[in-house]
Amino acid sequence: MPNSVLLMLNQPSADAPPHLVGAPTFALVDPALPQVSALDLGVTRGDGVFETIGVGDGHPQALEHHLRRFARSAAALDLPTPDSDVWRTAILAAIAELGAVPESSVKTVLTRGVEGDGRPTGWVHASLGADYDSARVDGLRVVMLDRGYRHDVEQTSPWLLAGAKTLSYAINRSVLREAARRSADDVIFVSSDGFVLEGPTSTVVYRSGDRLLTPGTGLGILEGTTQSSIFQWAESLGLGTGFERATPETLRQADAAWLVSSVRLAAPVRELDGMPFPVDHALSAGMNAHLLGLRE
Repeated sequence: MPNSVLLMLNQPSADAPPHLVGAPTFALVDPALPQVSALDLGVTRGDGVFETIGVGDGHPQALEHHLRRFARSAAALDLPTPDSDVWRTAILAAIAELGAVPESSVKTVLTRGVEGDGRPTGWVHASLGADYDSARVDGLRVVMLDRGYRHDVEQTSPWLLAGAKTLSYAINRSVLREAARRSADDVIFVSSDGFVLEGPTSTVVYRSGDRLLTPGTGLGILEGTTQSSIFQWAESLGLGTGFERATPETLRQADAAWLVSSVRLAAPVRELDGMPFPVDHALSAGMNAHLLGLRE
């Protein structure tokens, strides 16, 4: 059973020519060998989009939601529209090739390709999952950092691509190094005018009484696929859910909080800005059991 599977797409978008006329939809290639041109704009400029999909026992979680978000990110960058049927087939093929392991993930990548060529580059990479048990059970030490943009940047400056899942991830990696320098594990971004946004790779969810809440829409943050699944589960238990424009103080007063994402799932916050934070172990366990169950 392989640890990693890579498929290169021949025609990632029906709006652009294929790389090889008459060739199969995708090809299984060696992930240890170079497959993308050094001149590809995804490599040289981070000009592309991606999604990461959690998989359990061979079943992807929220696949259609991820495909829709993938297309919205591509539209924000004026990339050719991803052919959802081709991508879906390639994703399922990569999962099948990897095998029905307990936890894995699939990353889809679409770039603009080589400048002037007119053919986008696309690939699907499936790999075995890491062990996130400690984060899911014990929780994370989190610091809040200024993102440097106002909360309404999505409306005032759409060219900054807030809310699109792009390959330009240097900042998202940099903030994790800053978190480590502050003896923390992860980050929650705050807007320059004082509103809670999201984590560098996650959505913020918090409990206030018998309601689960997440930062409101229109804040230039990524739509949460995992958060959506958690809200559906919470509503089935009779809990309230909603979107709220929260401040750091709102979060500090919450009864519990989580950073939720497709692969790590629901990781409770156990420390916020160096101060102990309450962990709802029962609700955390329920969230993660539900999310893992969606992959069965």
